[in-house]
Amino acid sequence: MGKKVHPKAIRIGINKQWSSQWFSRINKGSLKKYKDNLKEDYLIRTEISKTLKNAALEEIQIKRSQNQLNIIINTARPGLIIGKSGKDIELLRKKMLKIISPKTVLKIDIEEVRKPESNAQLIAHSIAEQLERRFPYRRIMKKTLDKITLGKEVRGIKIRLAGRLNGAEIARTEWLSKGKIPLQTFKANIDFAQDVARTTYGAIGIKIWVYKEDAQNIKY
Repeated sequence: MGKKVHPKAIRIGINKQWSSQWFSRINKGSLKKYKDNLKEDYLIRTEISKTLKNAALEEIQIKRSQNQLNIIINTARPGLIIGKSGKDIELLRKKMLKIISPKTVLKIDIEEVRKPESNAQLIAHSIAEQLERRFPYRRIMKKTLDKITLGKEVRGIKIRLAGRLNGAEIARTEWLSKGKIPLQTFKANIDFAQDVARTTYGAIGIKIWVYKEDAQNIKY
């Protein structure tokens, strides 16, 4: 029986942080508030991912205070989200206001990903787009690895594809890696992401591991 764990989840508190950062006591008086906040987080992420499907999203962070909600969107294409004269970001704000509590003050920040070529989520999204356009999977994997320059910042990368690759009748799994990936080392800064390519012959699962320079421990 497999004993696998999410590379980010196991490193929370070591060199990773929660994507949602807020606190609510779980007791009879505040249990409903906790449930409402959790539901809001899910609806916010679902709506943003759906609306900004082609905006190269890396991560959606949610931070809450007493009466304020701060949504931080990390993306490689900030101009596509903001739109001309801020028109698109205002439409997104209106959608978010329909989800959250009326008494909550909403703030949306857009942060640009400086090096998208070494970001696991953006790599997975790029591979998914190419697979959906029917490019050969082997060429995609090799081309992706060739773009990654190993050095101090990126020390290794691993790509895993699973499904009916190239339309084959029998599904299988293919791996390709470059450099080293110490998955069992807690201090290792492993950037992990997964995506799904919806092709005409079925869904293909994509998993990416990028081993970056070891980060300092998080101080809360």
